[in-house]
Amino acid sequence: MGFGGSSIYCATKFALEGTSEALAKEVESFGIKVTLIEPGAFRTDFNGRSLAAAEQSIDAYATVSGASLQWFKDMDGKQPGNPAKAAQAIIQAVESPHPPMRLALGTDAMSLIQEKLEWVKTDLDTWQQVTLSTDYTDRNSEVIVG
Repeated sequence: MGFGGSSIYCATKFALEGTSEALAKEVESFGIKVTLIEPGAFRTDFNGRSLAAAEQSIDAYATVSGASLQWFKDMDGKQPGNPAKAAQAIIQAVESPHPPMRLALGTDAMSLIQEKLEWVKTDLDTWQQVTLSTDYTDRNSEVIVG
């Protein structure tokens, strides 16, 4: 899920998501499983000393970026996730004969993912007619070269 004020961080997470999905398909025939860990907020140093912000800021982004940075600072030490329990959940998934492709960790991760699934489904349902109208009606039509 994308968060305002964290676009670069989110881009790296989306890259890992796509890479993990593709890799899972590539190694499936070898009996290798891939699990994407999708953690919520855990009580680690991520929001504390590890959190870094740019020295210079752009005023136009102050509201979104500033609010995002403040949220991370305010959550420090109050994150709902327990890292030890997360580690145990990861071990459980890895040792499972049928590990999940995606393993959400934490109540906040579960809620955010469910929320995203709902708005993706809403968009798909709302725009279904437009989406389905873009195929050729004749499958033997010419390929358009730009």
